[in-house]
Amino acid sequence: MFSLCALTAASLAQDVPADDVARKHEETETQKKLDATRAQIRALAEALKAVEAQRGGAVAELRERETRIAGIVKDVRALDEKLAGQEAALAELNTRRDELERKLSAQRDSLAALLRSAYAIGRHEELKLILQQDETATASRVLAYHRYFQRARIGRIQELIADLADLAKVQQEIETQTAAISATKTQRLAEAQALEGERAERLALVARLDSELKDQGARLAALGKDEKALAELLEKLRDVFADIPKQLDGAEPFADRRGRMTWPLPGKLAVGFGALDDSGRPISGVVVATRSGAEVRAISHGRVAYADWLKGYGLIVILDHGDGYMSLYGYNETLLRDVGDWVDAGDPIATAGASGGRKEPGLYFELRLKGKPLDPKGWLKPGP
Repeated sequence: MFSLCALTAASLAQDVPADDVARKHEETETQKKLDATRAQIRALAEALKAVEAQRGGAVAELRERETRIAGIVKDVRALDEKLAGQEAALAELNTRRDELERKLSAQRDSLAALLRSAYAIGRHEELKLILQQDETATASRVLAYHRYFQRARIGRIQELIADLADLAKVQQEIETQTAAISATKTQRLAEAQALEGERAERLALVARLDSELKDQGARLAALGKDEKALAELLEKLRDVFADIPKQLDGAEPFADRRGRMTWPLPGKLAVGFGALDDSGRPISGVVVATRSGAEVRAISHGRVAYADWLKGYGLIVILDHGDGYMSLYGYNETLLRDVGDWVDAGDPIATAGASGGRKEPGLYFELRLKGKPLDPKGWLKPGP
């Protein structure tokens, strides 16, 4: 018996292709590396929080409140999608109900006609039918058909009434759920408005702190810290996914798409590449003026290397496109992707906003190759 079991197990083991075993092992190892990478980036984000807290309590609190607002906006977005699905389901049920009501009305008319005919003929009609037939078997068959169709009509009406009752119940449940979702959405929007008020107070505080940096040297030093923090972050993220296999096999290399990529969102170019900021330093990206809530889309396929709040840039998404290319999307209202997510060109990754202490909504956008800034106009289609 033991030998038979051993032979069976050996036979089953031989039936499993070696390639499948190797692939499963590779997938397991890849997932482990991805989990470790995400943990590493979370630790990096926490370290940045600590540094920002040392720079100023107001900035740290601004970060906290903008992050909370981003979460609420994301929840409201999800509720909108769920509400749309519920409304579509409700409309479908209404259509089904109308169809059943029409069928029920037709069946009622048919039954009424049947009852009128039966009354007109009289209750002895069955006996007359039998006596008038030349063959008793034929008469019996005709009567059987007659009774069968009558029972079928009544049964069908009963089924339709039951179906209509079920649909009414389901429709009531959906209407109740839709009302609950609407109430939740209203509550979320109220919370967002309250947080917007708090953020306005924080922005006022940050503005007062900025006014204290009247000295050009102090302002230059502050902006330099923000830029240095971003550069250090990019340096750490550059090879963060280097040991994780690429999953977009066959995808066109980023460099080959030069001049054919679409801007992250439509809008007006408010600040061009290399323009001087308030301190006279050239910026490394561009600012696109747009409305709050506008969808920000990936310019090309890649992987989310960073998705968090960063001083000077607010809620920011950084995509790794491979071969040293990265794209950055800052000032966002909320983030729609997590670290490690794969995205393709045109996929929504965030919604535009005014995070990072800005007064007007917009998108800060950068392209980098091995840490060095690139002018987006040389890589994207004419626009935005």
